[in-house]
Amino acid sequence: MRTLLFAMAIPALAASVAGLKWTAPSTWKVEAARPMRAATYTLPLSFGDAGSAECAVYFFGAGQGGSVEANLDRWKGQILGPTGKPADAQIQKRTIHGLPVTTIDSTGSYAGMGDKTAAKNYRLLGAIVQGPGGNIFVKCTGPAKTISANQPQFEQLLNSFDKEK
Repeated sequence: MRTLLFAMAIPALAASVAGLKWTAPSTWKVEAARPMRAATYTLPLSFGDAGSAECAVYFFGAGQGGSVEANLDRWKGQILGPTGKPADAQIQKRTIHGLPVTTIDSTGSYAGMGDKTAAKNYRLLGAIVQGPGGNIFVKCTGPAKTISANQPQFEQLLNSFDKEK
């Protein structure tokens, strides 16, 4: 019985889709399945932050979900600067375990998926992992301070992506 209790205390945070696997940070809470998402994680809020922060992992199928550039453009349009136009975004390309990965980092007012009211001082960290079975899209959004505090965990998540053996 002790072994069973111990096993239940440590949740399995490893996940996989489309021939790729990853391990979520232990400080992130695994949420229930949602449409179009391979995984959803709730991030712990920083002291003083209100609202919520999440990291969603999307997989739409091989050849589905749009190109890397189309998704970067869409994500850029979800974070607005003071003038109401897309905020500046840092885009980087790298390779993790032989997989091409493109990342985006932007801070401003989060307009989400076309919401009319934008949440101020939000941050979006995103990544597109190009795997053998199709692109996997990783998008973390929440209050800027919370996302900044969770950036090392975001990097940990990205660095865990690998081909399934």
